[in-house]
Amino acid sequence: MINLAEPCVMGVLNVTPDSFSDGGVFLHAQAAIDHACAMEEAGAAIIDVGGESTRPGAKPVTLPEELDRVLPVVEAVRSSVSIPISVDTSKPAVMQAACNAGAQLINDVRALTEPGALEVAAALDASICLMHMQGTPTTMQNNPVYNDVVEDVRDFLAARVKAAEAAGIERGRLIIDPGFGFGKTDEHNAKLLANLSELAVLGLPILAGLSRKSLVGRVLGRPIEERLAGSVAAATLAVWNGASIIRAHDVAETFDSVRLVQFIRSF
Repeated sequence: MINLAEPCVMGVLNVTPDSFSDGGVFLHAQAAIDHACAMEEAGAAIIDVGGESTRPGAKPVTLPEELDRVLPVVEAVRSSVSIPISVDTSKPAVMQAACNAGAQLINDVRALTEPGALEVAAALDASICLMHMQGTPTTMQNNPVYNDVVEDVRDFLAARVKAAEAAGIERGRLIIDPGFGFGKTDEHNAKLLANLSELAVLGLPILAGLSRKSLVGRVLGRPIEERLAGSVAAATLAVWNGASIIRAHDVAETFDSVRLVQFIRSF
């Protein structure tokens, strides 16, 4: 099980040609290994490997494509770093294969709703992150609507936690993620971030992924390559409001932010 006694940084390692921020950069195993090692050196406590883009408008990839992208990287990185590896997938077969190859966390944007996902996850020893998303990556930003975004997200995650436990997944293996940017307007994202502590009633670690998101770009008027300061500010707020894991592209800067918040919160 992953140690979350203190807030930590999850470094993003996308092995996709079309992710919104770093698509195509780490497709080859050696580039992925080098980047994973650099993120560990910079302070990452987890490396999150993803083989299918979940950016707004992204199209799904086939199972063979995702396996071909993810497995060589998980195997190569596993022998090169000493920190846990997460696999960012919703496909049960990828979960199984990646964990067999050494992954210790399943990071599922669909919260184990795909057919067979609950059963496969229950049979593994990995930790599991359940994320909220309204719609699918292809459609999620087409006019998302909530009665109350904080209550709706909390209720969804509570229901998925209940489903996971009913499937035989121990509560201690679970992490929750409100899904910033996944079927949410800037106002929805802002309200969730400001009220992140309200998810703490579920009694589980919270993962927050705000790195380089469109929220940062639109609010600050910055393109993707100029969103570092805004991303770190958002990460700082997330940890202050109770997040245990910050998923980030810029590990060194985010790690400093997390360390500073930890220090201040100790008083």
